[in-house]
Amino acid sequence: MPLLLGCIADDFTGATDLCNMLVRYGMRTIQLFEVPPNGTIGEEVDAVTVALKIRTCPVAEARTQALAALARLRRAGARQFLFKYCSTFDSTGEGNIGPVADALLDALGADLTVVCPAFPETGRTVYKGHLFVGDRLLSDTHMRTHPLTPMTDSNLLRVLGRQTPHRVGLVDYAVVRRGEGAIRARLAELRAAGVRHAITDVLHDAHLMAIGHACADLRLVTGGSGIAMGLPDNFRRAGLLGENPEAARLPSIAGKEAVLAGSCSAATLEQIRVFAARRPVRALDPLELARGFDPAEIVAWAKPHLAEGPVLVHASAPPEKVKAVQAALGRERAGEIVERAMAAIARGLVEAGVRRLVVAGGETAGAVCTALGIRGLRIGPQIDPGVPATVSLGEPLLALALKSGNFGRPDFFLEAFRVMP
Repeated sequence: MPLLLGCIADDFTGATDLCNMLVRYGMRTIQLFEVPPNGTIGEEVDAVTVALKIRTCPVAEARTQALAALARLRRAGARQFLFKYCSTFDSTGEGNIGPVADALLDALGADLTVVCPAFPETGRTVYKGHLFVGDRLLSDTHMRTHPLTPMTDSNLLRVLGRQTPHRVGLVDYAVVRRGEGAIRARLAELRAAGVRHAITDVLHDAHLMAIGHACADLRLVTGGSGIAMGLPDNFRRAGLLGENPEAARLPSIAGKEAVLAGSCSAATLEQIRVFAARRPVRALDPLELARGFDPAEIVAWAKPHLAEGPVLVHASAPPEKVKAVQAALGRERAGEIVERAMAAIARGLVEAGVRRLVVAGGETAGAVCTALGIRGLRIGPQIDPGVPATVSLGEPLLALALKSGNFGRPDFFLEAFRVMP
């Protein structure tokens, strides 16, 4: 069967989150870090997600990378396209969500897309265009002080309106709760009114299914991973997708285990605390890394512990410490120093026999996968909402769980290894 859905994700953990959703709903899916120029995928799959690192890079660079991925997915024969961003819609004042979505729409010759970051399973809902995390507005959560992409406004119409010159509209709850037909009619109204970006209210998974079904004829869909719930059914209705009960099957991978965490989210900090009560932990200080760093020293520390179970190396810290580091080193340099360190440590751990890795944080995951030469991932069963087990394409085979900083239960770093193949 030809490739059905071509996806572009703005970070590495977000890409696995999306792949997880597609596999759950029966699409054979892989995650790639680059599609070959000729569009040859080399795997028998229904969906491909290209993982980019464009959430916080300059707008022009984000557009260029996204358009290159789109061109290759089109050559691979994809029938529909999805631009995936975080369910907290976090970005900078200039972008990159709006500018990338506009560039993709222009390239596809399309005039309308939906904007649907909601993911009720992880507490992200949208009502009257306002994004909530649990029962709190996004702007009242820890995302308000995020060191890279602080979110001080929960009104998505305003947030997106600052990122695009085009009109932004709303498919509100009164429409969404009436189902697919009402949503289609509202999208037609917004298109006729010149709206290019249609934000959708979502309170329950059933709303995501209805919105996904209503997107069957859109060339481009944008949102968090939740919007992918209803898309596989569209291909089944068209006779293009069969049942795939083995979509989540992965080969078993034996080897030593480790966790690398670069995220500074509240969820990751709690996961580190819980892990530290059971297993060895080594914290990295970016200021010390800037003065000189030998990854072999960290690997030497880890080796005696690896025979007994996983170890954790992290550069995570609370917001006040992150701000102090950024003030001393600069935001971009601080991030680059941590990413280089994590990449070098990952290489050393794999050389020491680690074959099962949990990585927390999109930027960290990107640095680790690049350093290990991983070209893509097979997607397996869900570990926690938004986080699947995966196995790398190519040799050596590695079992990986790439976790968004905000996702996972407090004991995720311990329990993930029980689900990984």
